[in-house]
Amino acid sequence: MSPFNNSGYDDNVNPFADAANRKGPGQSNYGGGAFYMTNPGSVPPANSRLSPLPPEPYDRGATIDIPLDSGRDLKAKEKELQAREAELRKREQELKRREDAISRAGVVIEEKNWPPFFPIIHHDITNEIPIHLQKMLYVAFTTWLGLATCLGWNFIAVTVNWIKGGDLVIWFLAIIYCLTGVPGAYVLWYRPLYRAMRTDSALKFGWFFLFYLVHIGFCVFAAIAPPIIFRGKSLTGVLPAIDVLSGNALVGIFYFIGFGLFAVESVISIWVIQQIYMYFRGTGKAAEMKREAAMKSMMSL
Repeated sequence: MSPFNNSGYDDNVNPFADAANRKGPGQSNYGGGAFYMTNPGSVPPANSRLSPLPPEPYDRGATIDIPLDSGRDLKAKEKELQAREAELRKREQELKRREDAISRAGVVIEEKNWPPFFPIIHHDITNEIPIHLQKMLYVAFTTWLGLATCLGWNFIAVTVNWIKGGDLVIWFLAIIYCLTGVPGAYVLWYRPLYRAMRTDSALKFGWFFLFYLVHIGFCVFAAIAPPIIFRGKSLTGVLPAIDVLSGNALVGIFYFIGFGLFAVESVISIWVIQQIYMYFRGTGKAAEMKREAAMKSMMSL
């Protein structure tokens, strides 16, 4: 017994073991405190241990079953894929048949690719024209661009003349020349020449010669610009240039520049038609064209 224990209780006695027996009559078993439980008799003793759960079996080589489509679904999908493949093959054959028919008919699908920044025409001399004809066609293309330059400058010069007190009618005529001359030249003679050199067609060569002669005649006429057919000073030829030079030097200079452009365009155009005609005669296209014309006349009878 401890000398400091004056209560008469033994030190080895657990003061909590018989707490319920020491309660007086009418007192409950609630001992208070933070660890109050409604059924303290159900709490296992502190020294008790729970039995561990048995380990779950684990097999590293085990496979995971993933539900797949049944064999019937796989066969249905295979049939569907085969049907689609057959349909695509049929469409491809039909497209090839149409392309062959178009090629035999001489129709060529042209994709617009020039100018690169705003394609409005199809133009691919390097890939579509034979090498020995490319130089001539490039020069012919230069004459088409040259005509556009001449008519554009003509419009500028006539505009300056109108601002300096000229006639408004000639300004409208200059606009008409510019808006109709450039696309008209492309449709009437440059595109036929391009297709003639690509397909070696004698008929298209004949179409080119006919309208290119009209083009040369217009350029020569514009370089002189006599006061006939076209009204007043709507063309910047040498005669209007001399006339306006005395009244206004600035307008005269603009007109003389226009005269020079038309003169250069005329000379280059004459060279182009000579070269193409020499090729046309040398390859026998003239005789072929005559035979085609004779056959058409006989069929029309």
